[in-house]
Amino acid sequence: MSTSSVSRPTARPPAAAGRSGAPAGTDAAFAVEFAGLGRTFATGQSRRRARAARSDSAPIVARPVLRDVSITVQPGEVLAILGTSGCGKSTLLRIAGGLDTPSAGAVQIDGSPVTDFDTRCAVGFQEPRLLPWRTVADNVALGLPRGTNRDAGRARVAELLELVGLTAFASHRPSAISGGMAQRTSLARALARNPGVLLLDEPFGALDALTRLKMQDLLLDVHAAAPTTVLLVTHDVDEALQLADRIILLGQEPAARGDSPAPGATIVQEIRVPGARPRDRGSAELAELRGRLLAGLGIDRHGDARGDAVGTSIPHFPY
Repeated sequence: MSTSSVSRPTARPPAAAGRSGAPAGTDAAFAVEFAGLGRTFATGQSRRRARAARSDSAPIVARPVLRDVSITVQPGEVLAILGTSGCGKSTLLRIAGGLDTPSAGAVQIDGSPVTDFDTRCAVGFQEPRLLPWRTVADNVALGLPRGTNRDAGRARVAELLELVGLTAFASHRPSAISGGMAQRTSLARALARNPGVLLLDEPFGALDALTRLKMQDLLLDVHAAAPTTVLLVTHDVDEALQLADRIILLGQEPAARGDSPAPGATIVQEIRVPGARPRDRGSAELAELRGRLLAGLGIDRHGDARGDAVGTSIPHFPY
């Protein structure tokens, strides 16, 4: 089955009740609201000093990572989160899923606060993290909501394997499939929870360039078939432009002359990507947005910072 050929899933099985009070599995896509979110971490050195002093009163130096992040992600929207390494992208994602706690502000999903390991969310990681002794089908089944009927669970796993093009590999072990197939298995496992919010932390970052493009197309097909809300962390500007409805760029706000920038990253750019998906990768409009985002990431596209003249050695058509 081609990864670009996807049939709409059939009705999902009944879901077990989740810890948050909302169902663990749902057909609904949920809104996610970040309100004044901040997160600080104690530095390793200050922790060691506190332990050496054996005193709760020993000073612990806090390192702000995120500050004053406020945005609402609409139900069914795909939001891409860009930023340089260490700016707090993955931290923001973990807080959204209840895997970390904010130091300031709040996060709500579908109008109610996020809880620890919130069952309304599912996470897709950069690495597939499959259990090597389980088959592809059994790895997908790990994502089913607790209490799912056995027959309904088998039907749901079969449906998801068809959705990601792995029906023929259901009985294979992870060691017998490619990296792209392993990542498709991971995506199917996350979808097995029937999440209202899908959190993807650089899910295609470890793949080769061609497989990555195919996985991007697959994600679009999957989202069209089951339009959950998606928060996507990526370092790839082109990937964000292909997949997202909106893109936010995390970074430090520029300070006034003579002042130091405020510590911690916040939203410094927010871009709504024009055009319906799938988009033309060669679009001039997307190229302009790409340039704006790269500049926001500190990328010198044309050698301006070095004073280099802009030129090209590409001959005119016909070559």
